[in-house]
Amino acid sequence: MARKMLVDEEMNQTNQEEAHYDFDLFVIGAGSGGVRAARFSANYGAKVGICELPFHPISSEVIGGVGGTCVIRGCVPKKILVYGAAFGSELEDARNYGWELNEKLDFNWKKLLHKKTDEIIRLNGIYKRLLSNAGVKLFEGEGKIVGPNEVEVTQLDGTKLSYSAKHILIATGSRAHRPPIPGQELGITSDEALSLEDLPKHAVVLGGGYIAVEFASIWRGLGANVDLFFRKELPLRGFDDEMRAVVARNLERRGINLHPQTNLTELIKTDNGIKVTTDHGEELIADVVLFATGRLPNSKRLNLEAVGVELDNTGAVKVDEYSRTSIPSVWAVGDVTNRMNLTPVALMEGTCFAKTVFGKEPSKPDYSHVPCAVFSIPPLSVVGLSEEQAIEQANGDVLVFTSTFNPMKNTVSGRQEKTVMKLVVDAETDKVLGASMCGPDAPEIMQGIAVALQCGATKAQFDSTVGIHPSAAEEFVTMRSVSRRITCRGKPKTNL
Repeated sequence: MARKMLVDEEMNQTNQEEAHYDFDLFVIGAGSGGVRAARFSANYGAKVGICELPFHPISSEVIGGVGGTCVIRGCVPKKILVYGAAFGSELEDARNYGWELNEKLDFNWKKLLHKKTDEIIRLNGIYKRLLSNAGVKLFEGEGKIVGPNEVEVTQLDGTKLSYSAKHILIATGSRAHRPPIPGQELGITSDEALSLEDLPKHAVVLGGGYIAVEFASIWRGLGANVDLFFRKELPLRGFDDEMRAVVARNLERRGINLHPQTNLTELIKTDNGIKVTTDHGEELIADVVLFATGRLPNSKRLNLEAVGVELDNTGAVKVDEYSRTSIPSVWAVGDVTNRMNLTPVALMEGTCFAKTVFGKEPSKPDYSHVPCAVFSIPPLSVVGLSEEQAIEQANGDVLVFTSTFNPMKNTVSGRQEKTVMKLVVDAETDKVLGASMCGPDAPEIMQGIAVALQCGATKAQFDSTVGIHPSAAEEFVTMRSVSRRITCRGKPKTNL
């Protein structure tokens, strides 16, 4: 019925009505979701406009740039820093492989930053060309909705331009959150952390999510002393508990000081740096304090409530299963909706939007079996249900298969760091419900596992698959022994 209603609504618009609009679609926000929706809608024949603030590569103050958070101040620059940080331990490991590193190794932070910025500028240009090649009109400025079918774009010089559109898509993403503690203005967020002029000697990171863990790994890998503070017993709340413990152990062995169940209470500027105090009465001095305490939907400056677009208590735009808001002509995708805040998910939502509205093929995003990764060193990657989620959702017993081993590379290098893999299986159907891995190349391996889960693979099918030898990935098709069998909604009754 919903599919039919969406199609009927579009068909009921007359050609005369359509002629009154400047655009068939106007997109506010040119990040991953917005660019995908704009391009694909244009490919269906729609006249599309999109607005985004201009990108200033030497400033972290302006939240803008075609490509959005992921390209400009998120996934891409962060991954470049992860690569840079990983070389330190790789060089250490190389000695036992015969590489004689006789000269002192120096690290040039400014050179890495320069290379990172060059890559961001290159990608920003590519995204602009993608829009241009698709026939999408780009407006550089800040957009807001002033009516169900009207967008106002304010350019940097203050000039305001108004455009009408049959459909408006909100794709403004999210922004970093700062905790309300005294001295919070002395801290930075991930935006600034990607462009620090100097590499910190001592960094304090507040937060237990993936951003906190990743920046702790980056700075430690580049030689800084790092203290990581988080509220729970383990970092990465929401991930599989066993894998969270593995990540915490790896962080500690890499030299990061963990402070579980601890919060910061005040920051004070001193001659020696920033004095950090905790709710346990601890005090320490840091060069940099990073707040990695979550992100909030970027909806404040869009005038949404004034035109009747409903928001939840976090500021996220409320949408239905097709990404439509409470106003029929206004839609939203990506982090601003706070559904599943991942770049590939925003791309999926943008694709489904274009199919639904302009492809006449109503399409709902499928959030099952979405893989993700935490680019700590070494990384964690997962797909499907965690053990805890499986226990909560399954109707029968759950089988857990695990494998812990020393990677072949480490047996020669001498590094004491285990890789851990895990499969969660429905005992009755034999269907693999979830998979996780912490170790080198985990994200690359997990992408293939995600395909298997999306196809409904069973444990028997995993077992019948021939592995690649010697590789870490083959362990996923050679785990034969059940580590534990768990009764649904209960505690483990048997350890086999």
